[in-house]
Amino acid sequence: MLGRNSSHFWGVVLETPDPPALARFYAALMEWQIVKEEPDFFGVAPMGSHVEYLAFQRSADFVPPTWPNKPGEQQMQMHLDIEVPDLERAVAAAVEAGATEAAWQPQDTVRVLLDPAGHPFCLYVDASA
Repeated sequence: MLGRNSSHFWGVVLETPDPPALARFYAALMEWQIVKEEPDFFGVAPMGSHVEYLAFQRSADFVPPTWPNKPGEQQMQMHLDIEVPDLERAVAAAVEAGATEAAWQPQDTVRVLLDPAGHPFCLYVDASA
């Protein structure tokens, strides 16, 4: 429909008050590399690939979402899901990199964490395996 092919870029952009800091966090967490550095826009991508990316755009008025959602407060618009082979080890590594484990956890095979800017993201193991 869009006429896209496998060489066209696609990605997700998160707003943050500090793009370089969030880029460093996700580059470390995902073992990716920083592939774009501008004053208000940073991007990370898997090693050897720049087709898919995660980017961070400066927003001076950024308000972190609440988790879980609360009426009258900033709602989560989206979140990242990241499959990992060992949940405990992955959570420990994410916390060491700068994430915070959320107080409320909805499932045994998923851990909700907050990145340094406050965006929720999930680490999970494949429960069907």
